[in-house]
Amino acid sequence: MYLAYSLLLGLALIIALPWWLLQMARSHKYRSGLAERFGRVPERLKRSQSGALVIWVHAVSVGEVLAVSGLIERLHESFSRHRIVISTTTATGQHLARQRFGEKNVFYFPLDLGFAIRPYLRMLRPRLVIVAETEFWPNFLRLAKASGARIAVVNSRVSDRSFPRYRRFKSLLEKVLGNVDLFLAQTDVDRGRLIEIGAPAHQVQVSGNLKFDVKPVAETTLAKTLKAEIIRSGAGPVIVCGSTVEGEEPLVLNAFKSVLERFPQALMILAPRHPERWSAVAEILDGSGLKHWRRSKWQSGGEKLSGGVFLLDSIGELASIYSLAQLAFVGGSLVPRGGHNILEPAQHGVAILVGPHTENFREIVAQFVNAGAVDVVEPDDLGKEFLHLLFQEEKRALMAQHALETAKANTGATERTAAALERMMGVKPSAQKAAKGRRR
Repeated sequence: MYLAYSLLLGLALIIALPWWLLQMARSHKYRSGLAERFGRVPERLKRSQSGALVIWVHAVSVGEVLAVSGLIERLHESFSRHRIVISTTTATGQHLARQRFGEKNVFYFPLDLGFAIRPYLRMLRPRLVIVAETEFWPNFLRLAKASGARIAVVNSRVSDRSFPRYRRFKSLLEKVLGNVDLFLAQTDVDRGRLIEIGAPAHQVQVSGNLKFDVKPVAETTLAKTLKAEIIRSGAGPVIVCGSTVEGEEPLVLNAFKSVLERFPQALMILAPRHPERWSAVAEILDGSGLKHWRRSKWQSGGEKLSGGVFLLDSIGELASIYSLAQLAFVGGSLVPRGGHNILEPAQHGVAILVGPHTENFREIVAQFVNAGAVDVVEPDDLGKEFLHLLFQEEKRALMAQHALETAKANTGATERTAAALERMMGVKPSAQKAAKGRRR
């Protein structure tokens, strides 16, 4: 099975090579870490490896890096003699991970082929491999297990879109998932789905969603500057549209035009999900007839920042910007892309809107909808809903309050996850954690 999989993966890479080369030439998107992805262990990783016991954490992109950040801090207490290294797949995830954990401990995840994986396993010799969410790479899991590592999949979920496909290949997945020693699922639904696609039932537990434990980011310099500019310009209300994807910007901009008819000083802060789309979104704004500014070219103290759109073409600043909003829309949901994380605006106590496509965050969105913290809106009704909530100040304030309360009420997954990993590895809770327990 593994040989056939490797041959098919290799063939797919060869067939897709012209497309990859074109994407590299156009956007430089896949150039970063190319040698690392093909198995060349970076010198920074080698220099810092001096025989220490290693924990390898794989977090695909920004969302997963944020989710495991608290867990990594917690594991440093219990596994104090271990070095913790982090791999990512995307460039944005790599950037954030290097900021948080140091460049010497962060690298790009290798292709799921033996020649690319083995150099990392030989050099790191990880005692524990932790995979965030649902990264079931067959060769990686098999080779990591054969190297002697224990393997845990944390914050695991099986999306509505992936579940039917996984179920069709259950007979193959059973062998792959058999390499995993522990699955920690986000919800009971995810636990049931993991078992149904082949995970051994006795190895699947529910520990909650790590993303609820992500600490709200401190106010950034940009957020402080924008707050001052909004006051100076007399701008408002402020609507933040975050993590938008292709096909959504025309929809949110048309909706914003409805807002401007009633609130001429309104400001939309628009943050596309993918950096490679920033220029394309800027072109959409150029053709929209709306006044707009690009964060990369904007300087405070100039033209008043009101009655238009501020394009946030930067990485790592959106979370803090949500604090400026009277209303937030979270993208990837007006078109069938599964939605994005609503917890960042919730942690700032902001009323939230999403579209109907939120399959990737079904449990979180359902909790917030049931709590009266989130409204689900159809694409054609977005402008009406913007206006409805802007005029209904009491309802908007209540939604914001419920969003903050719901976010706080669901914390604790980090501690449950860390405790399960300690039990699996036979490690006693750290003295610091034991002391906290005694105080409680």
